[in-house]
Amino acid sequence: MAAVSTTRILLAWRPGDGAPGSAGADTAAVAAWMSRSGPLSIRPVCVIPRIWPESSGGGGAADPDILDRVTDWAHAETAACLEDARTALRDAGVPEGYIDTGASGSDGTDAPLVNHSETTALITAATDFGAEVILIGSRDDAPEGHFRAGATADALLHCSPLPVLVAPHLPTLSSHGVTRVSCAYVDTEQSQQALRHAADLATRCSVPLRLVAFSPVGATMYPTRVPLPDSADALERWRSQAEAILDRGRNRALERHPGLEVQTGVGVGDDWAGAIGDLRWKKGDLLVVGSSVLGSFNRVFIGPSTNQILRHSPAPVFVSAV
Repeated sequence: MAAVSTTRILLAWRPGDGAPGSAGADTAAVAAWMSRSGPLSIRPVCVIPRIWPESSGGGGAADPDILDRVTDWAHAETAACLEDARTALRDAGVPEGYIDTGASGSDGTDAPLVNHSETTALITAATDFGAEVILIGSRDDAPEGHFRAGATADALLHCSPLPVLVAPHLPTLSSHGVTRVSCAYVDTEQSQQALRHAADLATRCSVPLRLVAFSPVGATMYPTRVPLPDSADALERWRSQAEAILDRGRNRALERHPGLEVQTGVGVGDDWAGAIGDLRWKKGDLLVVGSSVLGSFNRVFIGPSTNQILRHSPAPVFVSAV
């Protein structure tokens, strides 16, 4: 039997994320859930936003004493935040050997990652680590079991060169890890890329793949003033078309992994919440979605439909790049 490869994950951690019910607790829970399905290497990274001046008001160099004190503080803050992250991962059940503790400083300590742009710093750190995915959490005020993007998460979801895995707030997850990979599929090039990621993940985790399509009943994703004529007939035709699309997706998945178990499902509802909720979801589901054609090549870029899926999905969502 071939050895299972190690999945490398960069965990985006912010100061204060270690509190119960915080984004850090959510991402640690998702990391622990993923760790039950195969070996991981998880590197937590905390970016210290640069808000202090790099020069004096007159254009000269900043006071060296102030810079020294700020540098010492940044080292101490980085060490404290990363210790919080590693503690949260251990407490969530991530095996010690899966937590990357490689110090980046020349003195054997964690070098502070200071940048005006948290997004840029995270992407650089993920690339340097050789990460396959960046794991981010939700805003703390998101509904339980759902995701709401903060500023940095929103930026990553519109420019990351690596896939982004989003953790719902207070997720309910299977104690057996990932038990099924679902993939939103509409037979575009973007969803075909998502399908490739989903089929590979399902094979790596030795679980079934489910291809899904969603249809809010309305003619658009927004409320309309005028009812759609013959909506019942149109919906039935759409369901038939969706099933044909999912069958083509099944064939693509089996061409890539012939032994894979592939299921399909069509969700219909009055709105996005209803369409997604029309399907049965398991605690072990991981949902994979593609990026929008509006984004740059080899970048994550979520469009309006994907944004709706992120908001209403009851499962962690893996967003693949174009």
